[in-house]
Amino acid sequence: MGGVAAALAKAGYVVQGSETDLYEPMKSYLADSGVRVFPEFSGKHLDQFAPDIVVVGNAVSRGVNPELEHALNLRLPIKSLPEIISEGLIARNQSVVIAGTHGKTTTTSMTAHLLHEGGWSPGFMIGGVPGNFDVSCRPVPAARHNTDQGLFVIEGDEYDSAYFDKRSKFLHYRPTVGVVNNIEFDHADIFSSLDDVLKSFRLFIRTVPENGLLLVNGDDPNISRLLDDKVSPIATFGLGEQNDWRATSIESGEFGVRFQVQKKGQAFGTFSCALPGEHNARNLLAAIAVSDFYGVPAQALQAATESYVPPKRRMQELATWQGRTVIDDFAHHPTAIRETLRAVAARYPGRRIFVSFEPRSNTTTRNLFQRELEECFEGASGVLLGALDRPWRYSDEERLDTGVLQAALQRQGMFTFAIENDLAGTADWGKYHLEKLSVWTAEGDVIVLLSNGNLGGLRAMLSSG
Repeated sequence: MGGVAAALAKAGYVVQGSETDLYEPMKSYLADSGVRVFPEFSGKHLDQFAPDIVVVGNAVSRGVNPELEHALNLRLPIKSLPEIISEGLIARNQSVVIAGTHGKTTTTSMTAHLLHEGGWSPGFMIGGVPGNFDVSCRPVPAARHNTDQGLFVIEGDEYDSAYFDKRSKFLHYRPTVGVVNNIEFDHADIFSSLDDVLKSFRLFIRTVPENGLLLVNGDDPNISRLLDDKVSPIATFGLGEQNDWRATSIESGEFGVRFQVQKKGQAFGTFSCALPGEHNARNLLAAIAVSDFYGVPAQALQAATESYVPPKRRMQELATWQGRTVIDDFAHHPTAIRETLRAVAARYPGRRIFVSFEPRSNTTTRNLFQRELEECFEGASGVLLGALDRPWRYSDEERLDTGVLQAALQRQGMFTFAIENDLAGTADWGKYHLEKLSVWTAEGDVIVLLSNGNLGGLRAMLSSG
């Protein structure tokens, strides 16, 4: 929301807003962008500002936010964040929408960087802190806006849009090029099943125009179920021989990842980037295919991939703690955890890996992935399980059983520790993980933090040395 507010201000809109928990660097960034932010929610802000449009984030619910209730009472025009992005930032520019259960932020940042280096100067919205840009969201340059030369790259989230619009965000973004990297069940708070997820992606695929391109992972069996009624041209990417774009001879190690690319069976070039792992080869392959669609030559793409800097919290080397390397990553779905740990093992060969994992998403706090979580930490020497996020939301029958998970990991020979549920919601449970790490780990080991939260303060403790 903050990044979009700043981008809209740069595009010429007058923007103000309210947020009770606004921290640096976003606080200063918004102020420097000319966006005024009130530290509390109140209807008086709307009376003073008299906005043309009120934009409501999807975390805002009815009956608890006085500013929203006042906007409804005044019958002010209300839009979701995806709507305002579509109207104010995408508009009639070409749009590249990167969708999929995993890898959206990484692939979006790769695509934006490659197109930028290829001369397009795209606008973009990236759901993280990108390494190659100073901002997470920027508008299309004014001279190109609403022309054929205007291009906006955006992370296509399948999560819902607002309290009044339960459609996936990506259905608002009208892709010229739609990318579907992978599909699995996730977001159990809004999707009831994998079929429910597939329904939303099927609708997304139908929004790609006939003069655009639908670019899909040809190795993913769930995606293949959606392609019966396509209208737009389609290209596939992946590792299998059947793909239009194929990555071969993949090498992953301390340097990152390196691989050969074939386009329709013909050699296209050798590419590399700083992020290791087969999954990042696939992410980069998608970005290369998109950039080729927009005419960026292979030689320019080779140089651009080598200068790519990953977003923060994507296998980020965060700190060195008592001789241990600390890696910070966003992975929380079992598939993402497995791929991340494989990539860490490739980057730090021969070193023991210890994981601190916080079950925090609406899916992993339930027992929907009980078995998958027991299997996805393969290769780790130890796993520390954090407190469940707000475990009281679910009954004992619905909730992830960290005791059962702990026992399963112990049977695999791992050092394992789990935070009791009665510590959930406290700010300092990370100190218990720190105590275990002090005993279990040694100089030269790798500690991997897996969470979209703060692990009970553990991240800050390890970062302080």
